[in-house]
Amino acid sequence: MGHAAPPEGRRIRRDEAPLLFAIIDKLRRKLRAPRFHRVLITDEFNAGVVQVPRLGIFGWQRNYLLLGLPLMKLMTPTQFEAVLAHEFGHLAGGHGRLSNWLYRLRMSWTRLLDALEAQKSSGTFLFRKFFNWYAPYFSAYSFPLARANEYEADAASARLVSPQAAAEALTSVNVIGAYLEERYWRGIHRQADEVPQPSFAPYARMGEGLRDDVDPETVRGWLKQAMAAETTVSDTHPCLADRLKAIGERPRFAPPAPGQAADRLLGPALETITAEFDRRWQESIRASWEERHRAVQDGRRRLAELDRAAAAQELALDDAYERAKLTEAYGAGADAALEQFRRLHERAPDDPFICFVLGQRLLWRDDADGVALVERAMALDEDALVPGYEALRDFHWRQGRKDEAHACHNRLVERQQLLAAARAERDELNIRDKLERHGLSEAALAELRRQLQQIRGLRKAYLVRKRVKYFPERPLYVLGYCVTPWWSWHLKKRAEDVQRQIGEQVTVPGETLIVNLEGDNYRFGRKLRFMRGSRIL
Repeated sequence: MGHAAPPEGRRIRRDEAPLLFAIIDKLRRKLRAPRFHRVLITDEFNAGVVQVPRLGIFGWQRNYLLLGLPLMKLMTPTQFEAVLAHEFGHLAGGHGRLSNWLYRLRMSWTRLLDALEAQKSSGTFLFRKFFNWYAPYFSAYSFPLARANEYEADAASARLVSPQAAAEALTSVNVIGAYLEERYWRGIHRQADEVPQPSFAPYARMGEGLRDDVDPETVRGWLKQAMAAETTVSDTHPCLADRLKAIGERPRFAPPAPGQAADRLLGPALETITAEFDRRWQESIRASWEERHRAVQDGRRRLAELDRAAAAQELALDDAYERAKLTEAYGAGADAALEQFRRLHERAPDDPFICFVLGQRLLWRDDADGVALVERAMALDEDALVPGYEALRDFHWRQGRKDEAHACHNRLVERQQLLAAARAERDELNIRDKLERHGLSEAALAELRRQLQQIRGLRKAYLVRKRVKYFPERPLYVLGYCVTPWWSWHLKKRAEDVQRQIGEQVTVPGETLIVNLEGDNYRFGRKLRFMRGSRIL
């Protein structure tokens, strides 16, 4: 039987952070919550309670309190206490006991399933079968109570700390979350363009420039976006607007003053924990950082070559497109690149790819002129349908045109389902499949035969077409081959070597399945041998 692994994090002890544990003890007593066996500091902008059953489905829970260092660095102690009160509310006894129990049970089931998926041993198959049957019923039944439990935890936070602190904490999670994603981490990662190795200390610096880095207008934009979000039927967490309404508060954003963040609750351990997280971040990101730096330098060198060539004469379309992309990524930026994409469209107005890339960039800017360009690309090339529907859906949604957005999304889903069915049909060959003559021209067949004659160990080759239901105008060929003389044993390794050579050295006619017709596939061999005109070598 699989067991859920304990969560990861740096353990903080009572003697290291007495102020933090004083708050934990106070909230635990007031809410009659069970004690925590471990308090862990993590590198995530989050806090949570995790229960790990030491006896699998039979219980005997071990309780973990997870506290994100970024959360502590970007909230005041009072706001952070409101977050703790919310998390403790999920474990509380008394009022809401049933919904709290269901909340914890949902978390335990989720962690246990993750453990089962990671542990693929045969001993877990009976329980996994039960879980797959039981989980959907339990999830549907407990979903309303799980959502209600979030409101009850918010109410506990407002009651034990204050409604204002609870509102500030809820608001900060949304606004500061957007700041970290869109400004802070993105700005640090952007330094890889210039600096060859990650020498930064992001956790040590976190929170220092929050008040200076973000202007009030940007904060209002993030807050407006968070307040406009709606509670969905797939998430137990209500949206910000609904949660604030439930506690009778308005959104409040009040970041901590310098030196007044909740991280000081960690006491002397703060410095060592922060240094440990910074060192671990540097080690984990070093390879991708250095790869990004090399890519940027290579891109800039290539852009300089194309700029010099463009100054001398008009570039070919492919080179002009490459120059626009490099300008966007490594050069003068999106505005300069957009003008290059416009000139590309003037040169090739009916090229579906160029129509799409220009239209997509206009839609990113909420420019309605991009709609006609994307629709033109979709009309010219079926391959543009999926990315086209995605781009149009997102644009209409941002503009508040939900009916148009839903219509695009429905067409996107239909197209994706069609492509998935077609892919499944083309990924396999069944003995019951209908096969037809290949229909290649004599010239194409002669060239294919010439290439196959160069393959070492290939004795016979057959070519047919598989009859397909989806996109029949796109041929799916089947190239069958034999390597074994009639007087010899079939060797799988020899057949695999020939298949590798065909894949590497032969230009097949479009989409082609390459199949050895011996061994377990002998019935395919018999089927192809009796088809007139199928043997080509």
